Amino acid sequence: MGLKSRNKVNASFSMSSMTDIVFLLLIFFMVTSTLISPNALKLLLPKSKNQTAARPITTVSIDKDYNFYIEKVPVPFNLLESKLRQKLANEEEPCISLHVDQSVPMKQVVKVMNIAKKNKFKLILATRGK
Repeated sequence: MGLKSRNKVNASFSMSSMTDIVFLLLIFFMVTSTLISPNALKLLLPKSKNQTAARPITTVSIDKDYNFYIEKVPVPFNLLESKLRQKLANEEEPCISLHVDQSVPMKQVVKVMNIAKKNKFKLILATRGK
């Protein structure tokens, strides 16, 4: 009797489906990484090697023209303290991240530091990496 197995297993493997998945993942990560904008204001931050583990609740930014912002909203300096108090009123450990363009004089930075000290807010000075 001539019995032969008609179901032969093909030992080859096609990589085309695997490369499709890799390209789709690559496109996904490229698109999502361009959507992330940690600080929408264009500031040239000073350099630093140190990092902190604290998570700021809000950000205060000072641009090169000495305009003050809470997150992305422009705020006149005379209203900055009251706006920060409103925003951080219900927080246990209020923390502010201060983003300052490197061309801004220290006098402007100290103004915000004094507001934070007076209201017992923790203040982090944002810097760019090495």
